[in-house]
Amino acid sequence: MQKKTDRRTFLAAAGATATTVALAGCSSGGSDDDNGDNGSSGGADVPSEVDTYLSDNSANLYEGSAVDETGSSSVSVDVGGGSDGLAFDPPAVIVSPGTEVTWEWTGNGGAHNVVSADSAATSFDSGSAQQGSDITFSKTFESAGNNPYYCTPHQSVGMHGAIIVQEE
Repeated sequence: MQKKTDRRTFLAAAGATATTVALAGCSSGGSDDDNGDNGSSGGADVPSEVDTYLSDNSANLYEGSAVDETGSSSVSVDVGGGSDGLAFDPPAVIVSPGTEVTWEWTGNGGAHNVVSADSAATSFDSGSAQQGSDITFSKTFESAGNNPYYCTPHQSVGMHGAIIVQEE
């Protein structure tokens, strides 16, 4: 004899199943690293020299990993990222030799510039700090190496970043 299920019982069971499926999605896909990412692109290892530079300078938005853009011909970095406009977003990017990096001003956080640190493998400088959202600065990185950089007016408040050029 088959038991008849009323609408209320059916909906309660369906809701419990949907909740279980939804929660199962939240608990999967974690990684064993402690940088908070979920193992997707963007959680690449950072060379110790770059990690030290970004950590010692309390780089805004830096959480111990880099966005992996190797193989991309061009990459963009926001200048004036973060909630206060005082960050490069992403703060660390890994690219292949020959990649053009374009820094794009968001218009947030005041006047900014992009200047390579003394230890950079490639020297670059966008010039004096500028304010606005229609400003860009581009540099093509031809050779492998670490390229830490900063914003001169906001260097002391953690506006630092790095372009890591690696052979594929």
